[in-house]
Amino acid sequence: MSQTTLEGGFANAPHDAARAFRACMTAMARPGRIEAIGGATPPAPLSPAAGALLLTLCDADTPVYLAGAHDRDAVRQWLAFHTGAPLTGNRADAAFAAGTWAALQPLAGYPVGTARYPDRSATLVVEVDTLTASGARLSGPGIDGHAALNLPGPAALRANNALFPQGLDFYFTAGDRLAALPRSTRVEDA
Repeated sequence: MSQTTLEGGFANAPHDAARAFRACMTAMARPGRIEAIGGATPPAPLSPAAGALLLTLCDADTPVYLAGAHDRDAVRQWLAFHTGAPLTGNRADAAFAAGTWAALQPLAGYPVGTARYPDRSATLVVEVDTLTASGARLSGPGIDGHAALNLPGPAALRANNALFPQGLDFYFTAGDRLAALPRSTRVEDA
């Protein structure tokens, strides 16, 4: 394991992890709200936000699927060292998946839970170029009226919402920012 693999975790683990956890939970509770998250310096192509999110939410019980360019040795070693999360090459086994929208496609194949256990689904960490409070119109739990967020694949996200209470949950990350889209959120074109 290289020295680089050991670097890039939270510098002040208790403080940074607590702040990152709060940002992750606030974003999921308030769909479309863009939160700052940091404290981690993961290997490329993981953004600082995606790295902090994975450090915060993944552990030895959360298999991670890396899609496309994210599935590289430096990222695998970094995740294994800092989180202990097992890596899977099969999206059907993933609790978390990380990559770009295109690399994570098709959405079919990720666990969406069952009628009895809807919580047994995957959370996708989607790396995007930018996050802005414009674009698709969001409504549902945690949103006062409506919110807006630039989203890739709004049709696929609408189909995901139709599966509720089953379905996938999403975090969108860009640089040191993240926003969330739980399966309960309705997505309409702008």
